[in-house]
Amino acid sequence: MSEKKYMTIRTARAHDVGGTIRRTLDYLVKGNKGKLAAIVFCLLLSSLTGVISSYFFTPIINNYVVPFIGQENPDMSGFVRMLCLMAAVYLTGVISSYTNKKLISIVSTGMLHDLRKDLFKKMQRLPVRVFDSHTHGEMMILYTNDIDTMRPMVADTMPQLITTFTTLVGCFTMMAVLNFRLMLIVLAMLVIIMLVTYFLANGSRRYFAGLQKEVSDMNGYSEEMFSGQKVIKVFNHEKEAIEEFDKIADALYLSSFRTNAYASLLFPVNGNLAFVAYAIVAVVGAKFCIEGTMSLGVLTSFLMYVRQFTGPIANISQQFNGFMMALAGAERVFEMMDSAPELDYGIIELVNIEEGREELVETEKKTERWAWKIPVDPPKLIELKGDVRLNNVTFSYVKGKTILKDISLYAKPGQKIAFVGSTGAGKTTITNLLNRFYDVADQEGMITLDGIPIKEIRKDDLRRSIGMVLQDTNLFSGTVMDNIRYGRLDASDEECIAAAKRCNADSFIRRLPQGYQTMLTSNGSNLSQGQRQLLNIARAAVADPPVMILDEATSSIDTHTEKLIEKGMDELMKGRTTFVIAHRLSTVRNANAIMVLEHGQIVERGDHEELLALKGRYYQLYTGKAELD
Repeated sequence: MSEKKYMTIRTARAHDVGGTIRRTLDYLVKGNKGKLAAIVFCLLLSSLTGVISSYFFTPIINNYVVPFIGQENPDMSGFVRMLCLMAAVYLTGVISSYTNKKLISIVSTGMLHDLRKDLFKKMQRLPVRVFDSHTHGEMMILYTNDIDTMRPMVADTMPQLITTFTTLVGCFTMMAVLNFRLMLIVLAMLVIIMLVTYFLANGSRRYFAGLQKEVSDMNGYSEEMFSGQKVIKVFNHEKEAIEEFDKIADALYLSSFRTNAYASLLFPVNGNLAFVAYAIVAVVGAKFCIEGTMSLGVLTSFLMYVRQFTGPIANISQQFNGFMMALAGAERVFEMMDSAPELDYGIIELVNIEEGREELVETEKKTERWAWKIPVDPPKLIELKGDVRLNNVTFSYVKGKTILKDISLYAKPGQKIAFVGSTGAGKTTITNLLNRFYDVADQEGMITLDGIPIKEIRKDDLRRSIGMVLQDTNLFSGTVMDNIRYGRLDASDEECIAAAKRCNADSFIRRLPQGYQTMLTSNGSNLSQGQRQLLNIARAAVADPPVMILDEATSSIDTHTEKLIEKGMDELMKGRTTFVIAHRLSTVRNANAIMVLEHGQIVERGDHEELLALKGRYYQLYTGKAELD
């Protein structure tokens, strides 16, 4: 959806129960108006048949049962007709209830399907910082636990509310008609039940959001421990892992106990109050019957209405726990969906959204495959060369903690620029800024590509022009060929194979059981770390971008494999502007310029020979007199 359309969607603040319910209803109504109308009709019909059927006991008892007592051969025709009519009413209610349940199942399943799709679409538009600040487990629980908890709210609680309202109105109307004095007793008990429900609900509601957070923490920690089992066992940290898990489990237990302490009381308390109401009405009604002011048939129907009236309230009380869990889960889902998306240039306020202006277009000239299209009249094309410049860039992820301090550098087309420095010096941050995973504030410097501020370039087009090979390999379920083609989805098989050959990955691929059609599982667990990285590099090669970023690309590869791909990497970097981050200084010797970073600043710059001659930080690192932290 467009950003402007995104802004028209209702938003719900945290703990805004009304807003959360309205947004849930928005998803429920979308494309289901006809089905919902049928559901409401069936619910009303089912409730009304229940109310009407209870009234049959009055004429049946008063006109047939009581008069027939003591008669030898009573005329049963009228009694049979009344029973058949009563059965027809009950049958209508059964059919309505069945139809209603089936339609609700279809609608609720479709709503959860739409929610998951929209949540996933939204996550693809969120900035990297959102994923940096949440564990995989926290993200996954949104799709599983949080969305699944909304099913009972939609499929059970909301229909129950309609049924309860209809039943209460019908029962109260009939009770008022049958005996107004007994109706006042029931009304008094209803007030007491509502007050108790409000007290217990208000006491438990504040704990439900905390319970969902504890569940999220549990899932996040479990996911982290399962994926790191080998590391845990290698370092004998099983005891520490168990102790930390116990702390999280204890916190979840305490939160769950507090939450359910109130919620679990609702059903038994309201159920007992309903029995009290039934008993009081039975005793007082019996007294009226003895006095002759009320018939036995009326008392029987009245007691049926009391049972019908208290039953739905008890059912809602029983569902309250799940309802509050669903609200907490829905709040978390909508909070993620309301997160500010990754926006392009010109965003000052969300109500004034513009896209980045400069586009990447394919030209007809054979010598210039790609160019930047500048939106002037007439449109102007600037050749995509890969001229990258950082001018006085200062950046911090968290306010008050500066990562980069007044960084200025340039990379001319085809040059190889290397970054060397301790962990946390700011090397990866520079590459994050080049891709606009994070943006530099206007007052804190500027980054340009071919003379164009990258803030003015559409992010999709900017990232098409910059290839990236990360230290952490990420392969997807599918064949080897599919994973290489991920770099450019329209690449042919021949182009993918050519890219693999350039990176010296072709030989090991052909030795796999099905070659390029070998299926990869669990992030390529059936390959070695070096083989996974070779595929990662081949994927970047097939994208054929003018700018390449290699972020510790060979750190996971053994020395033998590194030598194997060295020529392929050199071939890959020919004619491209390349930024290399490496701990192995041997891989940056042939760089046009080496930037030595410490504490967010460039402390040395020059080529390999120049930096050795300085006998500074680079010299100490290269000769082994100092080590990278």
